[in-house]
Amino acid sequence: MSGTLYIVATPIGNLDDITFRAIDTLKSVDLILAEDTRHSKTLINHHDISTPMRAFHEHNEQHKSAEVIEALLSGKNMALISDAGTPLISDPGYVLVREAKQAGVMVSPIPGPSAMISAMSAAGIATDRFGFFGFLPNKKTARVKAIQAIAHTNQTVIFYESPKRILECTKDMLSVLGDQRIVCLAKELTKSFETIKTDTLPTLLDYLQADATHQKGEFVILISAIDKDNRVEGEEQLDKILPILLAEMGTSKAAKLAAKITGIDKKHCYQRAIDL
Repeated sequence: MSGTLYIVATPIGNLDDITFRAIDTLKSVDLILAEDTRHSKTLINHHDISTPMRAFHEHNEQHKSAEVIEALLSGKNMALISDAGTPLISDPGYVLVREAKQAGVMVSPIPGPSAMISAMSAAGIATDRFGFFGFLPNKKTARVKAIQAIAHTNQTVIFYESPKRILECTKDMLSVLGDQRIVCLAKELTKSFETIKTDTLPTLLDYLQADATHQKGEFVILISAIDKDNRVEGEEQLDKILPILLAEMGTSKAAKLAAKITGIDKKHCYQRAIDL
């Protein structure tokens, strides 16, 4: 009989934010697969867990998965943890879980902390509909395009950002979304310097620039859904400019230019263009 692969959520900051079940699981399995064994050692020692650990991260996941599956099929029980939060949520593990399920191995989640969910709960932004986009592209041009693609969505948008890029990312959001959109910047969640600020982008930009320390920490960013009136206004603007652009240029070029003018996703603009 094969063993079980447990996907164990661990604290995102405060080491006591871990469930009794997670601790029991980490103590009882044969091996813990950790994104960074040195980092996880602090958590393991804090809760008196003596189970051996092995590194399992994005750089070795492809070639280590087969070995792990073989051990699971032989009856070993294993737990997968990331540096913080729930594994696979912008962290390694997808390849292993996919292959484990294909091999008939039981995969069992041990729920717990998630930076995304924690930020949502305290942001003061609607959570009835949302989309999670992980990390946006590092390069400015690609990042701006990604923001433009979500600018007119009717759901809360959530993504992560590093301290190195938070200032430039906020500037890019302001240039695309304008100065009235409500956004939440949440960082250092559950830690001593936990900060959750929900405001307009100009105010948030002022906060980040006021003190360099305000840019430190791993950020969760939540963008409120566009107001219905603004969404309708954008569509009306698109209706006006598309025929004019199409009279002067090809469909693809017209859609691209319309997307830049309105901030509406280029694919949507293209579909509207070919429907005219």
